[in-house]
Parts: sequence; structure tokens; C-alpha cells
Amino acid sequence: MEIEKYLWAFLIGGAICLIGQILIDKTKLTSARILVLFVTAGAILTGLGLYPKLVEVGGAGATVPLTGFGYSLAKGTMDAVDEHGFIGIFTGGIQATAAGISAAILFGFVAALFSKPKIKG
Repeated sequence: MEIEKYLWAFLIGGAICLIGQILIDKTKLTSARILVLFVTAGAILTGLGLYPKLVEVGGAGATVPLTGFGYSLAKGTMDAVDEHGFIGIFTGGIQATAAGISAAILFGFVAALFSKPKIKG
């Protein structure tokens, strides 16, 4: 059923965001450290074979948050190692995430064109 997919995506994506919000509210971790924690957790859980199962159930709810970026890096690296051997360690993650990285750079540049920087004093 199509509605089930949306429900699971909402629940899993919401749970990931809830964890992030709890970390922001209840710890002294900075946003940057939480970002790194989520990307690293996604990569580690992928390496352990756990995150792909979450992606199977949650779809975009699992691939869109930051943990999904770690998943993409790890999956791309593992696929490239299977296909190209040792060199895949260095090329796989970048190839798998190149579109997202390029979009972030482009949209960051466009946003910079339309914003006024303020000097902190």
C-alpha cells in the first residue's frame, strides 16, 4: 500500500529528527558536532548492515536526513570496492554523493548572492 510507505517514511524520518532535537536540547553538543555524529552514525550503521534495512522500511525518511548522507557515503564506498577493488575506498563515497555535494555548493553560492553579510563586532 502506498499510504504505508508514507507513514513509515514519516515515522522513521521523524524519529531521526527527534533524536537530533533531544541532542540539541539535552546536551551541550554544538550543531556541527551533531551533524558529524549523524553522518558518522549513518556510515557505521551501514557498515554493520543495519541502516540498509532501515532504508528498506523508511525510504526517504531514512535517506534524506544527515544519517542518509553517511549511508550514501558508506554504500558508495562498499559498492566501489566490490567493483574496483582497493581504489574504490577513495572514489566510491565521492561518486555516490557527488550530486548532493554539488547541489549544496551551488545553492550555497546562490544564497550568498542574495544575502548581506554582517560583521560580528
